[in-house]
Amino acid sequence: MIIKSAEFVTSAVKPAQYPEAVHPEIAFAGRSNVGKSSLINVLVNRKRLVKTSTTPGRTQLINFFIVNGQLMLVDLPGYGYARVPASVKRQWGPMIETYLSGRPSLKAVVLLMDLRRTPGVEELAFMDWLQQYGVTAVPVLTKADKLSKTERIKQRKRIAEALERAPESLLLFSAKTGLGRETLWQQLETMIGTTHGPENGNQHS
Repeated sequence: MIIKSAEFVTSAVKPAQYPEAVHPEIAFAGRSNVGKSSLINVLVNRKRLVKTSTTPGRTQLINFFIVNGQLMLVDLPGYGYARVPASVKRQWGPMIETYLSGRPSLKAVVLLMDLRRTPGVEELAFMDWLQQYGVTAVPVLTKADKLSKTERIKQRKRIAEALERAPESLLLFSAKTGLGRETLWQQLETMIGTTHGPENGNQHS
C-alpha cells in the first residue's frame, strides 16, 4: 500500500468512544512488549505514529489510527506480564472482548507473538476468542532478526504446533530489517478488498 497519510484519531475504552465504523479496520494485539507499536510504525513508514515504550503495559487504551483516510488501524492494549495494577488488568479483557465482539467494521486481527517464545495461555485464549467471534486471525511472529535462519525455521514449527496451524501460515516479521512488511500488507489488502502494490521495491519480504 502506498502510504500517503497516517494520523492518530482517538483513544477509547468503551464503544461510545469509538470512531464511527465507516472504514475497514485491522486490529493489532499481542503480549506486552512484543513489538506491536514498532510493527505498526514500520507498516505505515512512520517513526513515531505509535509511541513505543520499554515499559510493558504502557498501552492501556484502544487507539485508532487512520491511514490514507480509508483504513483504520487499531492498537489494542498489550496483555500478559505487564507491571500494572491488577484492577487495570481486569479491565483489559472485557474492554478488548467488547471491541472484538461488536465492531462491525473489523476485518481481521493481527496477533503478534515473539518468535523466540512458545505461545502461552494468553495467546491460545486470544485465538479462541477470535474464532468464537468469527474474526480472521493473522498470526505474526516478531523479532525475527534476533534468531538465525535455522533457528527461525525450528521455532516457527514449534509455535505452529502449539497453535495447531501450518508453519507457513505464521508470518515472520522484523521491525528492524523490514522482513515481512510487504507480505503482511498483501494479506491485509486482500482482507479489506484493495489491490494496491507495495510502496516500493526495496523492502524485504
